[in-house]
Amino acid sequence: MLSQRLKYSRKTKGLTQNELANKIKTTKGTISNYENGYSTPSNEMLISLANALDVSVDYLLGRSETTVNETKENEYNTINEINKLMDKYGIEDAAFFDLEKWKAMGPEQIRELESYFKYLLRRSKELENKNKE
Repeated sequence: MLSQRLKYSRKTKGLTQNELANKIKTTKGTISNYENGYSTPSNEMLISLANALDVSVDYLLGRSETTVNETKENEYNTINEINKLMDKYGIEDAAFFDLEKWKAMGPEQIRELESYFKYLLRRSKELENKNKE
């Protein structure tokens, strides 16, 4: 299973055995031996192979049918969604985290911010309770 998945993953990434070997600092012969089932990589080498091929160790070992890429595509990524919102509403990363801009807020802006934080906290608790049901 390992030899087949290793070869398949390498080809999917468009790498030659030599290119993969160079990425993980080994030889083309070593990669060939792994792909032909003549030898088995150490745990450290297995991790390096998985990282270089952007797949999970479980995938290479046949314990999972899902590669890292497929998992990432299917998972909801909160940070990406927040970044999209910041882009959509023109909030620049540097400005958002610039303490001097926060310090320049007036009392009305602080009250609005507090109101928004209360709303976020309330919605978070509502969603948490809903998920427990």
